[in-house]
Amino acid sequence: MYHSKIAGLGFYVPENIVTNDDLSKLMDTNDEWIQERTGIKERRHVQRGDGNTTTSMGVKAAQIAIQRSGVAKEDIDFIVFATLSPDYYFPGPGVLVQRDLGLKTIGALDIRNQCSGFVYAVSIADQYIKTGMYKNILVIGSELQSYGLDMTDRGRGVSVIFGDGAGAAVLSREEDLTSGILSTHLHSEGIHAEELAVVAPGMGKRWVTDIIKDNDPNDESYYPYMNGQFVFKNAVVRFSEVINEGLLANNLSVCNISLLIPHQANLRISQFIQHKFKLSEEQVFNNIQKYGNTTAASIPIALTEAWEQGKIKKGDIVVLAAFGSGFTWGSVIIKW
Repeated sequence: MYHSKIAGLGFYVPENIVTNDDLSKLMDTNDEWIQERTGIKERRHVQRGDGNTTTSMGVKAAQIAIQRSGVAKEDIDFIVFATLSPDYYFPGPGVLVQRDLGLKTIGALDIRNQCSGFVYAVSIADQYIKTGMYKNILVIGSELQSYGLDMTDRGRGVSVIFGDGAGAAVLSREEDLTSGILSTHLHSEGIHAEELAVVAPGMGKRWVTDIIKDNDPNDESYYPYMNGQFVFKNAVVRFSEVINEGLLANNLSVCNISLLIPHQANLRISQFIQHKFKLSEEQVFNNIQKYGNTTAASIPIALTEAWEQGKIKKGDIVVLAAFGSGFTWGSVIIKW
């Protein structure tokens, strides 16, 4: 059996910076309120007409990752694309990446696990490589969320959190079984599905035609809903569990963690986990302050930035962990 390694990383975010003060002009909020509750200072939002889409941002991140990997574009043999904000209801963005990169008629898989999407995508790619089915897999997390946010007082509790952007990784076969991705761990608990969700449009609730027909200005069903306190309480528990699960599976302990990169949901969650595991500032990487919560893109963006800043070295134990809508959560244990 083979191992997989991360051979190349890349990310892309729109140029348009939206500060907390910018949002205070649209809704009753302020910089102090947002930073106190989320740690976010600014985020990136696409601007209409700038050419950015979920797919195009993913392609830009992928091009950087492929170039850095040293893998020829022609040798990419599978695509896994994680997003909650696809360009089209169908088809998914995976095939659009295949088209836009000019790749062979390789398979493309779309992942709908929201904040846990990149962790799930890496796990799937890892299994394909371990079994020998594929050698080089392009994994992308990309989100264009700003178009779907309620930028009024009504939506301020959610809308101040999210940003746009994309991150990508090339996973390649690794002959050295002592390095690369050591293990992945995935979980879900659908009983809490409606605690963090966009209910409509959906076949079981209200479809687009119903929304248009009703034309109700007070309809909130097609905006994101989040039971913030409940999500926070579950997140800190599940983060801890799945990190410990990954460490235990590899006979590692907390002291072996060189760098923890959590999903950038809320800086207060990351700080809670850091305190619980008694990790130093140097052992946890956060960039939510600059980008907000970019959902499936948050971990690959953070992982790429950490690598670019020299915070990851050969032999390091890197832990990725995510929790989000579904509820779904997971972790990846890597020996760099």
